[in-house]
Amino acid sequence: MNIQGRGALITGASRGLGRALAEALAARGARLALVAREAGPLGDVAATIRARGGVAHAIAADIGDKQ
Repeated sequence: MNIQGRGALITGASRGLGRALAEALAARGARLALVAREAGPLGDVAATIRARGGVAHAIAADIGDKQ
């Protein structure tokens, strides 16, 4: 499947499987919206992807928070 230029929203993107998925999709040309609770590690992932020429927007949020 060609995902070049397609958008993807990845939760839990600051570490583990979420980070690995973000890096893999970015390498294939996807434009990413990355979500995680901790802004620092999430920003590091987004910066790494951008440094490699990818598009990544970091959004610090807890999607499990009901407020």
